[in-house]
Amino acid sequence: MLKKRIHKGIILAAGDGDRLGILTIAYPKVLLSVNDVPLIRYPIEALVAAGISDIAIVVGYLGDKIIDLVGNGSDFGVRLKYIYNSDYLGGNAISVFMAREWAQGEPVVLCMGDHLVERKMVKRLLDRQVLNETLCIDYTPSQHHQLAEATKVIVDGAGCIKDIGKELVFWDAIDTGIFLLTENFFKAIDELAQYCGINVEVSDVIRFLISQGHNFDTCNVSGSSWIDVDTKEDLELARR
Repeated sequence: MLKKRIHKGIILAAGDGDRLGILTIAYPKVLLSVNDVPLIRYPIEALVAAGISDIAIVVGYLGDKIIDLVGNGSDFGVRLKYIYNSDYLGGNAISVFMAREWAQGEPVVLCMGDHLVERKMVKRLLDRQVLNETLCIDYTPSQHHQLAEATKVIVDGAGCIKDIGKELVFWDAIDTGIFLLTENFFKAIDELAQYCGINVEVSDVIRFLISQGHNFDTCNVSGSSWIDVDTKEDLELARR
């Protein structure tokens, strides 16, 4: 295990889910159900199962409904903090940055509120010997993953990210949306936002850190069951 115990996690749940059409007109995407369970419950339970005791949920679009349904965390045995991102139509890295003050310089696990993930994925991420920026990746994505929409990753011989993006033609694995982040990541967002405003994505920050000579590690979670719910088709697949 990591010598420094990680006890904080961040879940992004601010987006408007516009690609799901009428399903999210009056209902936030992360509250759509799979197996009678709201999507956001899956990353919460994965974080808790890995020993995370404090979770910040970054909300935006219809955030009050998320707060009302999820509550204060007592149902999960965890402390929940809600952070509002008024710029939720911007890049998802801005939502990450909103939690910087709450993180207080400590390393955090980042999950996406619209990803249905297995609990063991976060456990595997924390069962490592180094404390560095890390992305959980899948080398053998299942057929239900829409690869045209997936964020792809090129990995070097040392297991670090060489490049990342949806547009990559040749790639090694896909991004699962689970990260270990340190204060370096927040600093990089701050620097990029000075030039790009609110249009900063997590992938932009990764590429920026790599360009500055920082290693961005990967954690192989191939074989795990997970799905990113962006469209009605994704939701239907997740419910099968």
